[in-house]
Amino acid sequence: MKKIIFINSHPIQYFAPLYKYMNQQSVTTSCWYCSDETVQGHRDREFNTTVAWDIPILEGYPFRFFKNYSWKASLYNGFFGLFNPGMIGALFREQKSTVIVHGWSKFTYVLVIIAARMAGHTVCIRGESPLNQELLKSKLNRLLKRIVLKDFLFQFVQKFLYIGAQNKAFYEYYGVRKHQLIFVPYAVDNDRFQEAARRLIPIKQALRFSLGLPADASIILFSAKFIQKKRPLDLLAAYEKLQMSNKCLVMVGDGELRPEMESFMKDKGLKRVYLTGFINQTEIVKYYALADVFVLCSEAGETWGLSINEAMNFDLPVVVSSMSGASFDLIEEGRNGYVFNTGDVHQLSVKIAEALQLNGLDGRVIVDRYSYKTILENLKTI
Repeated sequence: MKKIIFINSHPIQYFAPLYKYMNQQSVTTSCWYCSDETVQGHRDREFNTTVAWDIPILEGYPFRFFKNYSWKASLYNGFFGLFNPGMIGALFREQKSTVIVHGWSKFTYVLVIIAARMAGHTVCIRGESPLNQELLKSKLNRLLKRIVLKDFLFQFVQKFLYIGAQNKAFYEYYGVRKHQLIFVPYAVDNDRFQEAARRLIPIKQALRFSLGLPADASIILFSAKFIQKKRPLDLLAAYEKLQMSNKCLVMVGDGELRPEMESFMKDKGLKRVYLTGFINQTEIVKYYALADVFVLCSEAGETWGLSINEAMNFDLPVVVSSMSGASFDLIEEGRNGYVFNTGDVHQLSVKIAEALQLNGLDGRVIVDRYSYKTILENLKTI
């Protein structure tokens, strides 16, 4: 098959292991990056702390960084924050390849989609947008998008790599034909997480003791940024309503809502609630191993929710909001967890109680379909 070139804004901890895996499977895969501003650690505005990933994100695959010539250069400065004209010339010099662009939210992405097609490459988009969230936007917004995407940009794209059911529906809504759609799911490094599960679950009680958590409680786990999109205050309110005497809530993460969360906890007199701060990749596995249920309660903007994949590798029952993209794909009601209506605190509390009665043992079976292996097999069909 052709060489594969991914176009990313910056190195991403979820994607880098995929590129390494593909090269290990003898599929030449490289990544071209628009920015290196996160490589040495950076101030994450949403985590509200300095983040430097403790797993290798630039190993096992060839990569290139291209100079960003934007007049307001940054990942965080919107559509025009990335402008990398060097990619255009490189595309015309490169052997014919499959070029996979992660969406169209940056000026560079749009340039690459057009230039790659003109240079004779096979052009693919791997976006995230779910239809259920798209339909919340105004009719004018969607009309403009039909003009810009369906009638212009999508004309340069041969294949659309959908990550799940709602993302597929999004593309179909904007006129993408069935033969152009390929399932390339969002996935984490299942092998790494499942190896950690085998190693850590047998010492679950020791992990709780080492982290100062109650050994005999039912532990509810949340892992996300403390920002509005993730709705952490909903979980605190649901925890207050949860009619259980021996309960514990562990909220892994940090962010701008932390002071408001701490104030709520104090006002309501909540006990056994732990806000851990930012926890890095090699340590987060301990929290999945010691927990009894995982909760993600995000609103619109949560196009998938890869922490759900992580939790399911530990066979944790999961409770997920209806607006989270992955809720349509990863959750089988009453089998590995439950979906609740986003923002419905009472229903969230009820579903947590019900999920604690599940053993979650089907989670790993389900998430195995959302794997690097599936991605590679389906990319080979292009």
